[in-house]
Amino acid sequence: MSDGEMDGLEVVACEHCPELVDHRGRIVNGTGPADADLLFVGEAPGQSEDEQGEPFVGRSGDVLDDGLRDAGLDRGDVRITNCVRCHPPDNRDPTDDELSNCRGYLETEIDRVDPAVVVTLGKVPAEHLLERDVAVTSEAGDVAEVEIGGERRRVLVCVHPAATLYDPSQRETFASTLERAADFTDESSGQSRIGDF
Repeated sequence: MSDGEMDGLEVVACEHCPELVDHRGRIVNGTGPADADLLFVGEAPGQSEDEQGEPFVGRSGDVLDDGLRDAGLDRGDVRITNCVRCHPPDNRDPTDDELSNCRGYLETEIDRVDPAVVVTLGKVPAEHLLERDVAVTSEAGDVAEVEIGGERRRVLVCVHPAATLYDPSQRETFASTLERAADFTDESSGQSRIGDF
């Protein structure tokens, strides 16, 4: 990552992944407060995200918004971003090289937001940040402490919102994980509501 590619939390220019550069409509940056207690990390922008320039819109975004509300949270109070900021062709998973090329931007965003917990939405971000294989369905709700960008961070594994659309049995897991995420916030003080996990 070179100087001038980021302005605050936003990537303003990037040419590291030629296929993504050729395919993207725009760079899709994170949204939400720059000091949010909760930072949700998805995989990569989909077609709707590429068109609207915002992560987690469309059907998955609706599920996430509903889940946040049910957990007593508001989308405007959390930050939402992706591992990769450009829409991959045919909605494929980002490659290891693409994830690696965007890693510096994600680490910078995590460092500057300094959330109480990072919530991974789906397998790709969980494995990317935990740097190991993750069985998301069985590990959803688990918190791990890992080093990200030289700092120790808490990472909460969550199923992807879309998983609840394809497999209704995941709805309870998704809901309980968001409730666990809410435990890390305290709107009145901005402090974590739980101590050691």
